[in-house]
Amino acid sequence: MNNALIQLQNICKTYHTGQISYVALREINLQIKRGEYIAILGPSGSGKSTLMQIIGCLSTPSSGSYILNGAEVSGLSSNELARIRNHTIGFVFQKFNLLPQLNIIDNVALPLVYRGTRETERKRLAQDILTRLGLEHHLKHRANELSGGQQQRVAIARALITDPEIILADEPTGNLDSKSGEEVVKIFAELHQKGKTLIMVTHNYNFAANAKRIVKICDGMITEDVENFSH
Repeated sequence: MNNALIQLQNICKTYHTGQISYVALREINLQIKRGEYIAILGPSGSGKSTLMQIIGCLSTPSSGSYILNGAEVSGLSSNELARIRNHTIGFVFQKFNLLPQLNIIDNVALPLVYRGTRETERKRLAQDILTRLGLEHHLKHRANELSGGQQQRVAIARALITDPEIILADEPTGNLDSKSGEEVVKIFAELHQKGKTLIMVTHNYNFAANAKRIVKICDGMITEDVENFSH
């Protein structure tokens, strides 16, 4: 696959706690093309979040190869992995992970602090993205003053602020009502149309069905990998 952005080869992940070992991933082989919209679907405990953490360079595999953008990343240092996360990947989490004491502009601008972007530019970019996501009337509000759906849009804006190539979303609708969840999925569809590579981890088949490709995982193994021709 010449245009593969992500290549996982024989990825295994084992956690050790004292005398107990737990195998979370077993011989995962997965390729994701640039610009794909993929859902990783599985029940709680299936290994899908561990897989997302490895793809997002938040964790390293116990064995196997992870090639991102043509470069092996599975053996990189924590500083090198942090640089990849800050420049290549945007994260959207189930629990939003917003700082309640900051207004939403400062929450969204936070990743640019680590890049050394000057404050006026950070705030301008954050305001532009929040406006595009329909939050222009809430710019002075703190994160904890917003509804769940609004907070998740703020989290999506924060993921987009660095213009990452990959958007990784871990159960992004898990804490939302159905209407807010549908709004978030609609935003993801629009991002896909603009060429972003989208990887959504979920246990909800209805939301997974919006992706162009569905990868099912169970007991740490990929059990199915199909194109979603209905969408």
